[in-house]
Amino acid sequence: MSKLPLLVIAAGGTGGHMFPAQALAEVMLARGWRVKLSTDARGARYTGAFPDAVEIEQITSATFARGGLLAKALVPFRILGGTLSAAIRMLRDRPDVVIGFGGYPSIPALGAAWMLRLPRMIHEQNGVLGRVNEIFATRVDRVACGTWPTTLPEGVEGVHVGNPVRGSVLERTGAGYIAPGDYPMDLLVMGGSQGARILSDVIPPAIAALPMDMLRNIRVSHQARDEDGTRVAEYYAENGINADVQPFFHDVPRRMSEAQLVISRSGASSIADLTVIGRPAILIPFAAAAGDHQVANAKGMVEAEAAVMINEAAANPENLTEIIHMILSDGPAASKMARGALSLGKPEAAETLADMITDLTTKETTT
Repeated sequence: MSKLPLLVIAAGGTGGHMFPAQALAEVMLARGWRVKLSTDARGARYTGAFPDAVEIEQITSATFARGGLLAKALVPFRILGGTLSAAIRMLRDRPDVVIGFGGYPSIPALGAAWMLRLPRMIHEQNGVLGRVNEIFATRVDRVACGTWPTTLPEGVEGVHVGNPVRGSVLERTGAGYIAPGDYPMDLLVMGGSQGARILSDVIPPAIAALPMDMLRNIRVSHQARDEDGTRVAEYYAENGINADVQPFFHDVPRRMSEAQLVISRSGASSIADLTVIGRPAILIPFAAAAGDHQVANAKGMVEAEAAVMINEAAANPENLTEIIHMILSDGPAASKMARGALSLGKPEAAETLADMITDLTTKETTT
């Protein structure tokens, strides 16, 4: 067995959990660690950009949020099976640290680490603990927080490290911002993996209603779900708007760095990218987010005057047209928003998290 220290990263469910996990994996590999990712089949869909050196372990897990009565009844047994399987793997190849990034797929590895009394920690991306991290917050050695402040259980202390961003985002840290003006301008629209339909419903007509002297300069990159993509692309085309509509952009950092304005949900990873690159935003929090955490995520950017937040109930084309026009017609104000976003960025988040992991192993060996 290799003598290199081993980190097991437990994450899954959505890109919001997987992107910071990927960022940490990149840093830990560079520091000479072995890295395993423990996830389920759904989380494995997000592993395409993970470094090849990361060993992907698919573990059985489940959630009460999906499926019928039978599926829900089987959830505890599936989780227990996954946890026992993870424990057996850890006995064969003992991790030095296990870190969970949230999502139900992280339960088996964290549960196994708790059973085996291995050094363990969690990273919470949002301002409100997710269900799984809430369960483990009192059962780990460290709690790292991506958004500050983060609501934590009584007696639990968190460390504000920020949300790790991938290397492709770090490469564009503080990329120069070109203020909007009477020349080509880029808008980036990102809906996230959940609740993206409303953005596909209201943003195209909001953009189409802009004054023609502004509209003729606008190029749109719109991330829309498969089932919405065709109608969104057709709407832009029918209104003479230059738009690239795709279900997923593999080059979000490039598109974001070239954008004069980003319209997005306020998921933790999106906020992290916006603040590291430094871009003005219109944020529309996902109303069904657990604990209303997307509102908590957006507050920092709003307070820094880097973003305008609009609730779903008020996110109609008329309101959005007014806000888009206000930002794109005032170059100095847009530049100030970009600087405000950049002031919140924590490009060092992955390194800070890696330091915490190393410190945890040091404390373990000295006790």
